[in-house]
Amino acid sequence: PPRSIAMAGEDGEGGADQGGASAQALCTQAHAEYIAAFQRDKGAYEYVASEYLRLSGIYWGTTALRLLGKEALLPAGEVVADVMRCWNEAADGGFASAEGHDSHLLYTLSAVQVLVTHEAWPELDRVRDPVTRYVASLQRREDGAFFGDRLSQEVDTRFSYCALSCLSLLGTLGKGPDGEKGPPVDLDAAAGFVLSCQNFDGGFGARPGDETHAGQVFVCVGALDILGKAAGAALGQPPLAERLDADRLGWWLCERQTPGGGLNGRPQKLQDVCYTWWVLSSLSMMGKLHWVHRDSLVQFILDCQDPIDGGISDRPDDEVDIFHTFFGVAGVSLLGYGGPGA
Repeated sequence: PPRSIAMAGEDGEGGADQGGASAQALCTQAHAEYIAAFQRDKGAYEYVASEYLRLSGIYWGTTALRLLGKEALLPAGEVVADVMRCWNEAADGGFASAEGHDSHLLYTLSAVQVLVTHEAWPELDRVRDPVTRYVASLQRREDGAFFGDRLSQEVDTRFSYCALSCLSLLGTLGKGPDGEKGPPVDLDAAAGFVLSCQNFDGGFGARPGDETHAGQVFVCVGALDILGKAAGAALGQPPLAERLDADRLGWWLCERQTPGGGLNGRPQKLQDVCYTWWVLSSLSMMGKLHWVHRDSLVQFILDCQDPIDGGISDRPDDEVDIFHTFFGVAGVSLLGYGGPGA
């Protein structure tokens, strides 16, 4: 996970810049206040309009606050209560984007992540077995892929990552609910589906034959890394290094850096702050974080800030949002940013 950003100055003051990057400050306090205000003002248009992905928004916002050292701005009890209201306990055991919506793997993972980071142990004990059963019910047995939910039957490598990450965080990747022996899902088949989505350039798509995309690279590398570390040799899962051509994939990833310093998701596309996380985290898992030009990427992220009202946008001078604020903060954290406001 990204490291916490050590506080050198509450309002972007103090702290010597490292590595020759710009002296422009990370607007720590402004970003924290922007995130907290978004979550508190439940009558605001932006909050209401984001209902369809609210639970993931809670994860993005609260995680960014933790990285900024400002988690106290949102009381943990309120955050956990908001998450638990999205649990469809009686229906299927999964979590929805918001209260009254259908369960989906994307929001189930966000819920588990928030409960783990907030150390909500009673709630985790309560949801562990139902969520494990829900995740297991979504695996397609013939090829190991996972559906995102029970209604759409959509298959995507994102869902493979979500499923394996959920089980790993819940401690049930190697054993089923109620202490059942053996993994609750077919790990070999899950790995086989992910690997079937690998392309000639070393990257991964959403499904076999789909174009390589930086976001899909992250979920596939992450899924294989989870299998190698959380399941491991005891369950017949080799380490990540044995699954990938890391040099080929690392080259494709570092080529995502544009002349403007930011990263894109595919060749010939615009740079975007969100790819900072997906590209850097994949490189980090492969031990190749140094393959990008750190200073120009840090500068790009800092240029995307709103220094007055807080928040980070996809590109300079665009509108800020919680999604890009989280990925921007996570990006400078992975890069070991130590400049003003760190």
